[in-house]
Amino acid sequence: MGATFFERKLRSLLASASITVDGPDPWDIRVLDPRFYRRVLTESHLGIGESYMDGWWECDALDEFFYRVLRSKLDKKVSGVNRFLSNVLGFLVNLQHPSRAFRVGETHYNIGNDLYEAMLDRHMLYSCAYWKDAGDLDTAQENKLRLIFNKLRLEPGMEVLDIGCGWGGAARFAAKHYGVTVTGVTVSSEQAKKAGELRDGLPVDIRLTDYRDIRGAYDRIYSIGMFEHVGVKNYRRFFEITHDCLKDDGLFLLHTIGSRRSSANTDRWTHKYIFPNSMLPSARQICAGSEGLHVIEDWHAFGNDYYRTLMAWHENFERHWPELRHAYDERFYRMWRYYLLSAAGSFRARNVQLWQVLFSNEGITGEYYVTRESSQILKGNKRN
Repeated sequence: MGATFFERKLRSLLASASITVDGPDPWDIRVLDPRFYRRVLTESHLGIGESYMDGWWECDALDEFFYRVLRSKLDKKVSGVNRFLSNVLGFLVNLQHPSRAFRVGETHYNIGNDLYEAMLDRHMLYSCAYWKDAGDLDTAQENKLRLIFNKLRLEPGMEVLDIGCGWGGAARFAAKHYGVTVTGVTVSSEQAKKAGELRDGLPVDIRLTDYRDIRGAYDRIYSIGMFEHVGVKNYRRFFEITHDCLKDDGLFLLHTIGSRRSSANTDRWTHKYIFPNSMLPSARQICAGSEGLHVIEDWHAFGNDYYRTLMAWHENFERHWPELRHAYDERFYRMWRYYLLSAAGSFRARNVQLWQVLFSNEGITGEYYVTRESSQILKGNKRN
């Protein structure tokens, strides 16, 4: 039987990205079930992800495969209708309404602390590391923390707010090395429990709460890898809260994945299996949301560092899989592998970005230079 219309069409599209079915290169794919072709062309992101989870196709280097797919914009050629409908839904419905605030914590961050302990660095930081002058994940993640806290110019005695604190690694680092007191909030009960266990007597308070319920006045605020869950209909409210909680002479740093274009959705596979109701902000959306509330003091982009971070997480995941497989089935393994490596390819293709944006409320007066230094704690800050 000859090739179907769907097979011919998809093979042609893949060839334009230098990807061959049953080819010799590690980014080429092997199709194990012919239903794959129709599923990808009719269901786009959801179809290619679920068909991989179902074992319908294989690829030795998924990150390389997705780098080529996204760099050649093949995803745009097969996802137009689905993307349009998802955008309409995102603009009409508040997918991140307070009633849905804890869903991502329950779905993703509560999967199991054993998984994240195996995959992440020793501080359990689940966000992009800073690989300048770093040769391993632990060093790169500590570099990221120093970069953030040096930009914020933390000083002993400051009251600091961590919005989306995860397992508390950043909060503990700030308290230990900079002499500050940190309040952290998360929507994951497992993160809150683990973070509480790891406090080790440090002045760190972890709260299980939605960001919209935050009150108080803080010298410094930071949010690392949480803004992706806020949503376009809530950006203004988020920045109103950071403005109201930041003291007049304070600084706020936002560390977030960013999109090259404004939208109101994520792809259907990511929404269904990884981050429900997530949404990547564009630069325009961040600027519009913060306009009149904050002054932008600095905008730092280092998206390729997330490619290296994801590849390090994948390496850890694969190495520890024999210890994890008793708690997770084979379909989960394929889902998680697909998630990490497709995201890595996306960052390498610069399809998505990584930004650190530094804000003040009234604008910094006088001469001020925002550091890119991460190898040490800046002079004048407490060092342990």
